[in-house]
Amino acid sequence: MHLGLRLLFAFFVINGLAAFFVLRVFMVEVKPSVRKVTEDTLVETAYALAAVASDDLTDGSLQQGGDASRFARQMRAYAGQSVQVWIWDARKTRLDMRITVTDAQGRVLFDSAGTDQGADYSRWRDVYRTLRGEYGARTTREVQYDEASSVMYVSAPILVDGHIAGVLTASKPARSVQQIIDSAESKMLRGGLLFLLLSAGVGFAVTWWLVLHVRRLRNYAQQVQAPTLNEAASPVSAAPRLQAPSMPGELGELARAMENMRGRLEGRDYIEGYVRALTHELKSPVAAIRGAGELLQDDLPPADRTVFARQVVDQCQRLQNLVDQLLRLSQLEQRRGLHVPAPCSLRACTELAMRQLGDTARQRHLQMRLHGQDSSGPWEQDLVVLALSNLLSNAIDFAPEGSTIEVDLAPGRVSVRDHGPGVPDALLGRLGERFFTTPRPNGERSGTGLGLSIVLRIMLLHGGSMQVAHACPGLRVTLDWGRPA
Repeated sequence: MHLGLRLLFAFFVINGLAAFFVLRVFMVEVKPSVRKVTEDTLVETAYALAAVASDDLTDGSLQQGGDASRFARQMRAYAGQSVQVWIWDARKTRLDMRITVTDAQGRVLFDSAGTDQGADYSRWRDVYRTLRGEYGARTTREVQYDEASSVMYVSAPILVDGHIAGVLTASKPARSVQQIIDSAESKMLRGGLLFLLLSAGVGFAVTWWLVLHVRRLRNYAQQVQAPTLNEAASPVSAAPRLQAPSMPGELGELARAMENMRGRLEGRDYIEGYVRALTHELKSPVAAIRGAGELLQDDLPPADRTVFARQVVDQCQRLQNLVDQLLRLSQLEQRRGLHVPAPCSLRACTELAMRQLGDTARQRHLQMRLHGQDSSGPWEQDLVVLALSNLLSNAIDFAPEGSTIEVDLAPGRVSVRDHGPGVPDALLGRLGERFFTTPRPNGERSGTGLGLSIVLRIMLLHGGSMQVAHACPGLRVTLDWGRPA
């Protein structure tokens, strides 16, 4: 199971259980709370009406029955009223509180409902306890198995000269407050459902935020495993360097720690890669120098001694070129930006590179022709000259004697073409790899394999590109520096 699904599931379980228990507590407490309030109201009502009825009980008008007493007339007038009121969001259309008055023996003297007058209430718990001077209350179901038919009774003593002369009972059916209970429960259920939906939204948002940041960290961590521009033999195939993602809190600290780790790993892999490559490249010239040195220790004819001495010098020069190129490439790979004090002219850089290699070209009876439109841009002049020098040097190595090397200028672009043997299609994509060389026209592999790699690094620093294509005959290499100024 994915991390996001696990987090979302755990969030739903925790919030679901919390919502269930909270709603359960509220639902369980709603009905008792409403009934407590109802009982409290009945207590005050019963005691108030008991005080009102005491005068009629004292003068005997209540005992006469009917409407002989003023209290009886007032209570019947109350019971006969019709009402249309809204109590918050509950509508009340009838007065359903019932009032009964019993004498000291528990016999009903007055019943506002007019049904139980003359009945014996002395054994009912509320009347019995009140006559004994205790608090009397009870809840009785009119239908045994129907809780909705229950009625709450609260009794208060009617005092005459400090003695209990009777009992007034106020009763209220449960169905009169059930609407309030149902409304409260409905609101709680809707609120609970809304709470769950909001919790789900918050949980989804938090989970998505966390998973998104974790995925960014994962993608960044995977970049540590991929070859970087400093590690890859060919920068074209290497993944571009990514900056550590910006994140808040502990995730940000983790990202910065991964960035530091990535820097250390890159430095280690960079050094290891260079050591391996340098060791491989040094094997051939060192072996050649050693062999020539051992032979020079013997007594050789002057002609052979000259050949082996020249071989030692040539191999030493090859080692010198290799070290110089490696130093340049290493410096380029460690750079993160350009130094551009002023716009750079491609024609001026090309002419300077051609002058630097003019003697070498003349020794091989080669001509270099420059034509095209000049352009300027935010390019670093020394690096542009270095890239063009390596490109022209490579063309000079492969061009046949007496041929022409053509240099074409275009806005933000320079192309160099030679008329040599070219490069097989299978090897065309490997040009620019570190230490990769192809045979010269004379069959030798005298190059270091770093010239085009340096060119490619320079183009990557400038945000440009290098394209290689067959010219038939020869090879055309185009450096695209991007949009000129």
